[in-house]
Amino acid sequence: MAFVYTHNENDAIDILQQTLIRAYEGMRNLKEPKYLKTWLTRIVINCSKTYIEKRKHFDLVDPSELQEIQMDGSNLVEEEMDLWQALSTLEEKYKTVLLLRFYQDYTVPEIARILECPEGTVKTHIRRGLKQLKLCLKGVYEDEWIQSVEGHD
Repeated sequence: MAFVYTHNENDAIDILQQTLIRAYEGMRNLKEPKYLKTWLTRIVINCSKTYIEKRKHFDLVDPSELQEIQMDGSNLVEEEMDLWQALSTLEEKYKTVLLLRFYQDYTVPEIARILECPEGTVKTHIRRGLKQLKLCLKGVYEDEWIQSVEGHD
């Protein structure tokens, strides 16, 4: 989760360390032990947001580093990178619910508890986030399709 916010392994490790410190210090405030996972996830999200605000930078991957990965001919890596890039363009509220739902496999009620908002809001954010994500990715792949069709004429 922290890596998705920062796009940097070292920053994600820093966030994880901060999360563990906060969790240890606040353990006595956890009222329901069965919600430990959602409580920790909420701390990771909050620490990530705080970290980003303080750092105000994203380390981008150098395209030359990606050439080695793409040499194997697999489009899977490229498609996954397109997905991550599209996710990073979404508003934070949409990105967060989509990551929690589809990458962390949380249910809507669990996400609502983590984000401390109504389930209806979570459902709306998931729906709107998916719609924006689809539009974002549709543009990328439509452009490629048009270029491939025009290239064969």
